[in-house]
Amino acid sequence: MFEGWARDLLILIPAFNEELALGSTIDSIREIHTQYPILVVDDGSTDSTTYIARSRGAEVLTLPRHLGLGGAVQTGYKLAFEEEFEYVIRMDADGQHPPEKLGELLEALRRSDSEVVIGSRFVGQLWAAQEGIRGVGTRLFRFLLRPILGRWVYDPTSGFIGVNRKALAVFAAAFPLEYPEIEMLVVLQRTTFRFQEIPCQMRPRSAGSSTLTPKASFYYMVHVMLGFLMNVLRVPAFWTKRDKSA
Repeated sequence: MFEGWARDLLILIPAFNEELALGSTIDSIREIHTQYPILVVDDGSTDSTTYIARSRGAEVLTLPRHLGLGGAVQTGYKLAFEEEFEYVIRMDADGQHPPEKLGELLEALRRSDSEVVIGSRFVGQLWAAQEGIRGVGTRLFRFLLRPILGRWVYDPTSGFIGVNRKALAVFAAAFPLEYPEIEMLVVLQRTTFRFQEIPCQMRPRSAGSSTLTPKASFYYMVHVMLGFLMNVLRVPAFWTKRDKSA
């Protein structure tokens, strides 16, 4: 699939019914980065997502049915690991993640001892967040994750994420399936992986509409809370710290 490409960085774009936005997203990446392959994982789309991706020169892996975001991302991670890529940077298909920041995420992965680098909208801003229920969820997750991770994570729901090969090996084997960003951070704690956030100003969605309506956002928050609590029960370091401080 990746004949002729160096195995340095793979740009991973999970996509579900993103025919309106995907073309311009790939074009904007290609305007800056021509040396890295782009993999679009089409998560069972019923529109022209696959056609648009291929027409823009991206490699496409089409899933036979809709798996959800986590399943699509893990599929991409598995392929990247099997193809021996050193780094993978995941971007959303809707154009909100600025391609000019790809180089910064890659350099942070290369130069630091972090296994994961997050493009963050709110670095150092404890109370800043999106509007509405999504903002409430972001603030809540910050405070819930603080004792687990031992530090603040300011943008726990960011989907602009870079991983190195060490993290790729873990995520290719096991990855949270439905709403992966929050649970992924708990997995990092269990594996003692390091992460860092770098400032990143997101852009408005280029076309189409988000599936996270207010109702869906509320469901998202409740669902992630349940998954989060189940993961916390499997973090020995957290409970050891609590026992020692009691």
